[in-house]
Amino acid sequence: MKRYIALLRGINVSGKNKISMSELKKGFEELDFSEVMTYLNSGNVVFSSSGEDKNMLLHKIKSMIKDRFDLEIPVFIVLQEKLKELLSNAPDWWGDDSKEIYDNIIFLLPPLSYQELYDELGDPKAEYEKVHHYENAVFWSFSRKDYQKTHWWSKTANAEVSDKITIRTANTVRKIVRL
Repeated sequence: MKRYIALLRGINVSGKNKISMSELKKGFEELDFSEVMTYLNSGNVVFSSSGEDKNMLLHKIKSMIKDRFDLEIPVFIVLQEKLKELLSNAPDWWGDDSKEIYDNIIFLLPPLSYQELYDELGDPKAEYEKVHHYENAVFWSFSRKDYQKTHWWSKTANAEVSDKITIRTANTVRKIVRL
């Protein structure tokens, strides 16, 4: 059995795409996944599966969400060990628990590449935000007081790539990886 993490994009945001976490957990259990846990109300699911094909797992999860909740939700799946590796490759400036800095990870849903994301969002404003790409994720930090001055802030929600990414805070990702 391997431990996986599924990150659902855009659920329970501003009253849209409502999914109960207890119902989502039941849906995962009905797919014969074990040790299913959810964290927060934003679609973070940790589960164990003997299945090794991420595409098959992704198909099963997306089909269950469509059948059970009548929603088509993008999902990012990663092995828990892979997420730990990703965090170990975070830049030094990311995730230092500063209350003045907002640290996030942008997860790129396949087949989106970093170059496509960068081309769509443009250059980050170095005086307000920092980005660092590692594999299928981007570490992104910015000043809380100046977030509206960043180049990427509004674009991550409105750009052509917005439905091809899902974003989590440093604290959320650190918690999920320990579940």
